[in-house]
Amino acid sequence: MEPTLTPCQSGQYIAERSQDVFIKEEGVMKVAELLFSHRHSEDLTASGWKKANPLAPPATSDKALNWVFVVDTMNFSFWPEKEDEQCEVTYKGTTHRGYMTLCAAITRAMDEGIPITEPSYFSQMSMEELGYVLRSDNATSMPMLPERHTVLTEGGHVLLKHGGSFRSFISPAGNDAQKMVDLIVEKLPSYRDEAVYEGKNVSFHKRAQILVADFWGIMEARGDGEIPNLDVLTMFADYRIPQALVYLGALQYSDTLMQALKNGECINSGDRREVEIRGCSIWCVERIKTALCQRVEQRDHTSCRVNSAIIDFYLWPYAKRHHKDMAHIPIHHTRCIYY
Repeated sequence: MEPTLTPCQSGQYIAERSQDVFIKEEGVMKVAELLFSHRHSEDLTASGWKKANPLAPPATSDKALNWVFVVDTMNFSFWPEKEDEQCEVTYKGTTHRGYMTLCAAITRAMDEGIPITEPSYFSQMSMEELGYVLRSDNATSMPMLPERHTVLTEGGHVLLKHGGSFRSFISPAGNDAQKMVDLIVEKLPSYRDEAVYEGKNVSFHKRAQILVADFWGIMEARGDGEIPNLDVLTMFADYRIPQALVYLGALQYSDTLMQALKNGECINSGDRREVEIRGCSIWCVERIKTALCQRVEQRDHTSCRVNSAIIDFYLWPYAKRHHKDMAHIPIHHTRCIYY
């Protein structure tokens, strides 16, 4: 059986053959310049993780690592069927939507004394109990509750077989990012984010990679985050970053694809167009990273420490801040457990 391409290899392979999504060199350079202008900002460091995850427990807390496992295991499919009917969760006076509803709901449950970060609890919890934890402020529930329940209880059972915590589960991988991703994908079926494209097995591993990056963000905040090969991680191919890349001129959709998205067509996971959006986004960010690092090395005469995960940590909140400006660019709608 032919091996599956890594996310980085997949991105390049897909981008070189894509029919409906294209990387624009001028836009790549524009984004690299934007990031270069922020190179001394905290937004382009591991501390950007905390800005992207403001509702996480303190990094020094033992619960922080299990919190990211619970959140990342259910980190998929938050887009609403109707824009004016979104799941909302209010926590400490702030109302959240999208991915942040999940973060707020898990932290709210912890405040309520529900042991939602303990594998012995969430491996056994009922769908009704999870529904209560993820309850919305309004009549619109968080999508895919049965699927979230399945992957969370499955993940809990796996952790219990490997020491009872995410830290003990991931420890056999040492401080090797690739081994961490491989371990997660091997042991946790819901993290196997893969497809077939033009005769090749390709992978995106969005949630597996973001789980490793979140682990790194917490350990870095503790002063214990040395993962030398973090560069093997790509951006986390979802539906928000591609929209930002199109807005910034680094990606371009064909007229046919753009019209399908504007018509609200729901694209299946594994559809050629969906694979091209995600794969080209990965390779686009790799190109941006290369261009940024060339600028840092040539202009500042220092080594570049920015990796694709950090660029993702920058672009995701950028997209949230500019969501009104980019409202004319539709996200692609794919209902699945991978993102």
